[in-house]
Amino acid sequence: MKILVFNAGSSSHKCCLYDLPCQSLPIEPPVPEWSATLDWTHQQGIAELSVKTERGDRLQKNLAADNRSAVIAQMLETLQQGETQVLEQFSEIDVVGHRVVHGGQAYSNSVLICPEVTQTIQQLAEFAPLHNPINLEGIAAIAEILGTVPQVAVFDTAFHAHLSAAAAIYPGPYAWVEQGIRRYGFHGISHQYCAHRTAQILGQDQSSLRLISCHLGNGCSLAAIAGDRCLDTTMGFTPLEGLMMGSRSGSVDPGILLYLLRQPGSSVDSLDHTLNQDSGLKGISGISADMRQILAAVEQGEDRARLAFDLYIHRLRGQIGAMLAALGGLDVLVFTAGVGENSPAVRAAASEPFKFLGLELDPAQNAANLIDQDIATPESTVRVVVVHTQEDWAIAQECWRLIAQP
Repeated sequence: MKILVFNAGSSSHKCCLYDLPCQSLPIEPPVPEWSATLDWTHQQGIAELSVKTERGDRLQKNLAADNRSAVIAQMLETLQQGETQVLEQFSEIDVVGHRVVHGGQAYSNSVLICPEVTQTIQQLAEFAPLHNPINLEGIAAIAEILGTVPQVAVFDTAFHAHLSAAAAIYPGPYAWVEQGIRRYGFHGISHQYCAHRTAQILGQDQSSLRLISCHLGNGCSLAAIAGDRCLDTTMGFTPLEGLMMGSRSGSVDPGILLYLLRQPGSSVDSLDHTLNQDSGLKGISGISADMRQILAAVEQGEDRARLAFDLYIHRLRGQIGAMLAALGGLDVLVFTAGVGENSPAVRAAASEPFKFLGLELDPAQNAANLIDQDIATPESTVRVVVVHTQEDWAIAQECWRLIAQP
């Protein structure tokens, strides 16, 4: 079964092709036959196309970005043309899976896309105005280019759809609940994948595990997971809530926002930009939203970089503690995404206060930046696992379950 995964973002599109057996899924994540990225962030009016195949073929090309559908078509053409060709024709593709950011309360599982589903995703765009319209654009482009191939929506919010009312509802007027204002959570595809992958790595039954998944990238969130169920998470109505992030503030006193909005010359749009683009590591350090650059500046003695790092760790530790309370104990602490997978300093600092639980990192294992490995000491009563999150593979698995095993 050939499964195309399409992950459409506001500044980049990622796409890959898996060829999976119809009888059963492989235990280990396979390497895609073909993968491609379109990036609009580096050059005005230019989309940078990067393609590679499992064979090792590579292609890099700049495309005029004035028509996104045309750019997507050019990316997909590399599936069946040139050195990166892996298909004779598009009709070999059995299903296309899409990451859709917001499924609201309507979707707690992945679904085959039909006009009704498309309409609901459009309606939910008011909750995710930067993401759902882009996801719909990708769905429409695939329909135009590949015709009637089945398409599947895999929702980033679905894993958190079963949060208890106590965990999901904000303590405002009850009218908020009736308006759909509640905690939805995000990074669900990553958290769900990492929980499953951690059980595989440890050779344990997932249903027996209590784990905290730390998705630490430019966006950051935690999830408290018991078995296959999310009990709590740090992101809420939007991805702005919760942890301090690369350029997002995370949770702040709402009174600050009211105070700022009352200042002369302020506006909702400028405040939105400040909270999402000019806060977090970038805002405090004045240097970068990239943890690597923050840590380099700390080594150079930059006080604001040190403050940014200390704030980041303080809030991360506090939220790990909150997730711990939701679980009533802890078997595994999981680190994933760009920072979680690649920063020994963050992993060590985040783990340090939890020695009282019997958690002991192995310093050498931690420093080695091992992926898909347990980096706790043999004596540790809490396992610490670094997982390479693979949202594309998680989406492909969802497509397989819907199509090969209906």
